[in-house]
Amino acid sequence: MSSSRSRRPRFIDPFHPAEIQRLVREFGSPLLIVDCERVRAQLRKLRRALPRVDLHYALKPLPHAAVVRTIIEEGGFLDLATTGEVQLAQRLAVDPARCIHTHPIKREEDIRNALHFGVRTFVADNPDEVRKFERLRREAQLLLRVSFRSSGAVCDLSRKFGCDPEDALELARLAAELAIDVRGLSFHVGSQAADSGKHVEAIEACARLMAAARRERLGTLDTLDIGGGFPIDYMQPAADIARFCAPIRAALARLPRRVRVIAEPGRYIVGPSAIGVASVMGRAQREGHWWYYLDDGLYGSYSGQLYDHARYPVEPLRNGGERLPAVLAGPTCDSIDVIAENLMLPKLEPGDLIIGRAMGAYTWASASEFNFFPRATVVSVNARPDDAGSVQSVPLGAAGGA
Repeated sequence: MSSSRSRRPRFIDPFHPAEIQRLVREFGSPLLIVDCERVRAQLRKLRRALPRVDLHYALKPLPHAAVVRTIIEEGGFLDLATTGEVQLAQRLAVDPARCIHTHPIKREEDIRNALHFGVRTFVADNPDEVRKFERLRREAQLLLRVSFRSSGAVCDLSRKFGCDPEDALELARLAAELAIDVRGLSFHVGSQAADSGKHVEAIEACARLMAAARRERLGTLDTLDIGGGFPIDYMQPAADIARFCAPIRAALARLPRRVRVIAEPGRYIVGPSAIGVASVMGRAQREGHWWYYLDDGLYGSYSGQLYDHARYPVEPLRNGGERLPAVLAGPTCDSIDVIAENLMLPKLEPGDLIIGRAMGAYTWASASEFNFFPRATVVSVNARPDDAGSVQSVPLGAAGGA
């Protein structure tokens, strides 16, 4: 009989150099390697930092089936924003009661598809959106999104979505006139927030608005969605998540106990949970620098440097030897396709590997096939606790794959 020790799941560290090389031999390059054990660790850390908050993973940073399964198996929830995300959750047999639909602006078919799946909670931020639910009042309930502009956030999402706080009660009155239940309010202070001050300000303002709306009996008003924005390390360290969330916990503790609090973490869950792996295709010396041309770049997994304003720590897998001035360029024929300049790297050969850290969020998800260079293959590792060492891959275009 085998011992209990031998029956334990064998977790592997896919970020270890030997494992990276093994995965490249098996699946080729470029790769995005997703470690589901790190997804679990990030979810648990945020849960400890926000113990009263139901965490709805926002799919858009990395809409990958292994990540979604991991979140659900860990007791998490989902934040869906598009029909494609709804269909992915449906294919994975996710309980729709664990999902909300948070896009403030929706097509009629988006609403129908989400309702058909079984989602009942939607977000609206203006009168036109509220009126879309008049005929659906028996099937749907609303969270009204309020805007809190944050100059400290890397991506200020309240610039595009949310009503002004002074307009929120009038919007709730419109919903009440149409007999649409307002379950509560939502906000998103922006992505990669520098500190939690704007979260606290928004929580306190929403608490006052919900109390005023309850006095007018404008809905159930038992839910507050505090959005996301929880920061991670890139080139510069971010605040420790427990310290970052301490003021948020204090503000939430002042809410009535009947209020259910939810959040929409995305980047925090998957950003540190994946690395990008690219191969050197060729090299050239230009103006005293070695230029290394990789099989991934700004039009691929490094797209977040353009769209998400992120800078990823990059390093060669090869170490040793004299360090020389270098540039890392992507594979396309566009001159903008340059990942990093003024690096000091050992002299690299074609086939050597470059690793990008913290590349789980807004990388492969926003990559293109410009110049017919294919997107990276996604490889998920440690996807299931009962089969921890297993490796699964997703070919080009299979966003909802295994």
